Amino acid sequence: MIDKETLRGLFLFERLAEDRLDWLAAHGAEREADAGEQVVRQGDPADCFLVLVEGEVVMSTLTPSGAVPMAPTSQAGVYAGATSAYLGERAPETYTHSLHTTRPSRFFVLPAAEFGRIMGEWFPMAVHLLDGVRLGGLAQRDLIDRRQRLTALGTITAGLTHELNNPAAAAVRAVGELREKVRSSRRRLAELAGAGISPDRLRALVDLEERCADGAGNAPARSPLEVSDAEDELGDALEEAGVDDGWELASPLVAAGFGPEGLEKVRGEIGEDHLPGAVHWLAEAVEISQMLDEVADATERITSLLASAKQYSQMDRAPYRTVDVRELLDSTLTMFRGKIPPGITVAADYDPALPPLPAYAGELNQVWTNLVHNALDAMDGTGTLTVRTRLEYGTTALVEICDTGPGVPGHLRERIFEPFFTTKAVGEGTGLGLDISFRIVAGRHGGDLRVESVPGDTRFQVRLPLAEQPGA
Repeated sequence: MIDKETLRGLFLFERLAEDRLDWLAAHGAEREADAGEQVVRQGDPADCFLVLVEGEVVMSTLTPSGAVPMAPTSQAGVYAGATSAYLGERAPETYTHSLHTTRPSRFFVLPAAEFGRIMGEWFPMAVHLLDGVRLGGLAQRDLIDRRQRLTALGTITAGLTHELNNPAAAAVRAVGELREKVRSSRRRLAELAGAGISPDRLRALVDLEERCADGAGNAPARSPLEVSDAEDELGDALEEAGVDDGWELASPLVAAGFGPEGLEKVRGEIGEDHLPGAVHWLAEAVEISQMLDEVADATERITSLLASAKQYSQMDRAPYRTVDVRELLDSTLTMFRGKIPPGITVAADYDPALPPLPAYAGELNQVWTNLVHNALDAMDGTGTLTVRTRLEYGTTALVEICDTGPGVPGHLRERIFEPFFTTKAVGEGTGLGLDISFRIVAGRHGGDLRVESVPGDTRFQVRLPLAEQPGA
C-alpha cells in the first residue's frame, strides 16, 4: 500500500478528493525497480497502469527496424502501461510500448481493470471526450490517408494523360493523312491503267513497292547530313528523269532506302513512258506504309501505357501476392513520365539477382509514388533521379529512391516520418506521405524505411523481407 500523501504530491492526482485518494491508496501498490529494469514489455498483457513516483524512465516502441526510444524523463507523475484501459473492451489487450528504468525508481501501480472502472465512474464526461478525441483522430487520419492517395492518384493521372495524348495525337494525325494518300494512290493507279501499262509491269511495280516497304525497317542508320545528301542526289535524278515534284518525292523514298539505283530499276521494269506516274505512285505507297507504321507504333505505345497503368493500380490482382519489385517501380516511373521536368534525368539500376517477393503491390506503388514525388520536389527541376534495387544478405530486398537535391538537414531526419510534419509551405503538403509510407513498409510488410542524406545525395531506403510475413 502506498502513502496517501505521496499520491497527493503527484500532479496526476493533486486535485482528487480525500476519499478518492484513500481509494487509490487502498487498491494500488508501490513497486520499486532497479536501474535498467524493464517494468513494461511491449506485447505483454496490459494488466497494469503505472505512475512514476521517483527515479527516471525511458519509453520505447519496437518497430521492424528496432526499438525507437523517447527522451528519458524523471518527472514524477508521468504514466505508462495500460493507459487506454478506460476504453473497456475496445482497449488494447497488450502493452503498445515498453518502459525501463535508467536509475532506481519507484512506481504507483494500479490494476488495469480498476483503473478503467474508476475512470468511468469518477470522470464519465472525460471518458466520453477522450474516446471521442481518439475516434476523431483515427477518422481524421483515415480521411487524410485517403486524400493523400487521391492526391497521388491525381498526380499520376495527369502524367498518364500527358503520355497518352502524344501517341493518340500521332495516330489521329497519321490516319487523317492516310485518307488523302490512299485516295491519291487509287487515282495514280487508275491513271497508269488508263495510260496502257501492262498487268505484268504493274505487278512488277507492286513487288518493287513491297521490297521498299520491307527494306525501310532494315535501312542502315544515317546521320541527318547523310540523309540530306541522299535526298539531294535522288531529287536531282528524278528531275533529270522528268518526274514532277521530285524534291518532294525524294524524302519518303530515301527513308525507304530508295536511291538513284532504285530509279533505274523502275525504269527497267516499267519503261520510260510510265516512269513519272510509277514513281509518284511508288512514293505515295511508301508513305502509306510509313504512316501505317506510325499508327502501329502509337497504338502499341498506348497499349504499353495502359498496361503500366494496370500494373500500377494492380487492377484484377490479389492484394497480397508474389510480385517483381522492378515491374512495380517501372510502372510507377511510367506514370510519372509526363510529370518529370526535362532537366531531370532518370536512371534505373536493378539487381538481376533480386527475386520476386510477397507484398501488397498496390500499397508498395503508393510508397514509390510518395518517394519519387518527394525526390522530384527536392531537385526543383534539375538533377538525377535514381531508382536502385539490391539483394541484401540473401533475405532482404533493398529499394533506393535517390535524388541529387540539397538533402535533408540532420536535425530533421528523425522528424520527417512523423505524422503531419512537413517542410513545405502551408497548403502544399499534408506531412503524411512519409508517415503513410512508413506504415505500409513497416506495418504491412514487416520492413524498414529510413533515409541517408548529404547535400547532392539523398537516399530513401526501403527494405522488404523476401519471406512471407505471418498473418499476411
